[in-house]
Amino acid sequence: MKKLFKHLALCAAVAFCAMLFFGIDGSAYIDPSVGGALITAISGLVIAVGAVIGIYFRRAKKKLKIDENRNKEVESDEIEAAPEATATVTTETAPEENND
Repeated sequence: MKKLFKHLALCAAVAFCAMLFFGIDGSAYIDPSVGGALITAISGLVIAVGAVIGIYFRRAKKKLKIDENRNKEVESDEIEAAPEATATVTTETAPEENND
């Protein structure tokens, strides 16, 4: 399997070099919107690669049992309200006016 992979990689490298050295020059107009599309594609690629690296890094940390929060103190989620803060809400209706 390794020999096959090495052989394929060598063939791909030779083909790529042949395209670079013996390629035909092309004359084409590149319009200005191509720059924006190129920047968008590159930034999307960078973000996707970063996300994949982050996912596999977390999986590796979990598998190796590396916990950076091991010795940190954690506060409880309980919230105690002060007696002044609790108020009763009363709804009063306005008296109806008679326009007779």
